Amino acid sequence: MFRADLHCHSTCSDGTLTPVELVALAKKQDLAGLSITDHDTIEAYDTAVEAARDLGILLGTGVELSSEFQKMSVHILGYNYSLDSELMRDFCRKHKERRRHRNMAILAKLARLNMKIDEDELPGRSIGRPHIAQIMVQKGYVKSAKEAFNLFIGEGKCCYDPGIAFSVEETLDVIHRSGGKAFVAHPHLLANGAKMRVLLKEPFDGLECYYAHSYPALEKRWLKMVKEKQWLVSGGSDFHGAIRPQIPLGCSWVDEETFHKIFSK
Repeated sequence: MFRADLHCHSTCSDGTLTPVELVALAKKQDLAGLSITDHDTIEAYDTAVEAARDLGILLGTGVELSSEFQKMSVHILGYNYSLDSELMRDFCRKHKERRRHRNMAILAKLARLNMKIDEDELPGRSIGRPHIAQIMVQKGYVKSAKEAFNLFIGEGKCCYDPGIAFSVEETLDVIHRSGGKAFVAHPHLLANGAKMRVLLKEPFDGLECYYAHSYPALEKRWLKMVKEKQWLVSGGSDFHGAIRPQIPLGCSWVDEETFHKIFSK
């Protein structure tokens, strides 16, 4: 049976497996297709393309881009863009600089509470709050990453900093001009129903209907919406590796027909 996981992360952002290790795990899990959707970076494909080819895994280009809509954080999955797109690579470079400025603001706030972390202590290439939380645990500032978010760096907490965000409109434009398709990621996490209804009027191509261990009732809701809008369906585990062991690669997936509808011109 053909199964493809279209939402997973490598060490290029906040996953714990390298792109090559991620492709190897996909083969071990009997997945036929994969899309690596690291946060705000496409560096995984520098090594993943050859690894997937060698193991016979169909690899579709992917990325999870952070954006903002009416002060609401929105993650957008970009699929099937061209790896030769300088526009996409430049956009990811801008995101990297945006993340750096935001991280420095968070570290400064933590330092004022006697939780000092130097920038060079942060691992990874697309660094975000999960990396900061891991260092906080290692230094003994908190007992767990969950505690770090709940008490200090979660949205609205004392050391949180929103940073400067790119708009949904700009993000969609970059994905489309790079030859790709844009999907709303994990829509069930967007709690503001009124803003969500307005957001879905934007020119998306699809919706992530299947996600991790989401409830069947939620899946039915999104599938109904996609049918009404004549959009495409996507789905995946949102696998991160050891930092989220409860979510294995391939626990959510799409079939062959769905895969090829996304990864075709």
